[in-house]
Amino acid sequence: MPCRNYYETILNYFVNRETNAFAESFNAKIKAFRAQFRGVGDIHSLCSDYAN
Repeated sequence: MPCRNYYETILNYFVNRETNAFAESFNAKIKAFRAQFRGVGDIHSLCSDYAN
């Protein structure tokens, strides 16, 4: 049953009012950043093109 796998995490929210929202948000930002540069072979030349 799936709820048993997350039993401690679910209870932790009600006991301590803690979530992993910060970590999830950070991971989403990393994924978005990586998606922007998908297919770019050399990041350094890309950055120098934008600097000039």
